[in-house]
Amino acid sequence: MQLVLSLFPGADLLGRGFEAAGFCVVRGPDTLFGQDIRSFHAPESHFAGVIAGPPCQDFSRARRRPPTGYGAAMLAEFTRVVTEAAPDWWLMENVPGVPNVVIAGFVTQRFNLFASEFGLLQRRNRAFQFGCRDGRKLVLMRSESQQRLRPAALASDGEHDRRRTFADVCDLQGLPRSFDISGLSRRAKFRAIGNGVPVPVATAIAQAIRDRGVTAAVSRVCACDCGRPVTGRQIAATAACRKRLERARRTASHQIESHAAASQPGASLLAPSFA
Repeated sequence: MQLVLSLFPGADLLGRGFEAAGFCVVRGPDTLFGQDIRSFHAPESHFAGVIAGPPCQDFSRARRRPPTGYGAAMLAEFTRVVTEAAPDWWLMENVPGVPNVVIAGFVTQRFNLFASEFGLLQRRNRAFQFGCRDGRKLVLMRSESQQRLRPAALASDGEHDRRRTFADVCDLQGLPRSFDISGLSRRAKFRAIGNGVPVPVATAIAQAIRDRGVTAAVSRVCACDCGRPVTGRQIAATAACRKRLERARRTASHQIESHAAASQPGASLLAPSFA
């Protein structure tokens, strides 16, 4: 059984998914319990993996205020703890707008998952970054829900929707409808559960991490890092994957051209033209 450290756990739906896949999860400090990760130091080489869902408000498209800098600071704390813990792998969940996390010694795979791809009746899109030392990528088996999704089915909206009960939100997140968190206000409970990673999604990722020694040997994954398996001469798994690869190619080409132009003698002396 592998030991996993869970950072920014809150109600730790992410950790619950890993427990369901057979991992032993140790939960780190959380502001929900008056704790601060900045005073936490992980023991070296005790954990096989580190998982986390750092605060996402600064990177969310739905934010109404300028970024506070807290999100970037917490990403730095995540990086620090992973470096101290020196695990074999790490996993971070956040919103799609989160910056790439780069940690020395780890090869990173970035992919997005929808809750509906794992049988749940909500649409929320989440971004994951997986880092490992051996470079073996995750193979993620998606299965789109065959049921009709509920209108505006986002668990995180539950605290603002009086028609949706706490049991409804738990159901959307893959928890038993009888689940409860004692000692928290209604708003705090909705937020703790609604912002978590749906348990079936977390379980699928945990299983992919657990089994990657086998799947990496028998399966190739899409070149866009989405984790979908490809066969034969395939490079991209879907049309969306091909578009993603093309955008990445264009971005890389533009960056190379910009760097080359900036490196030319006298380039910094050229004024822009407004003809």
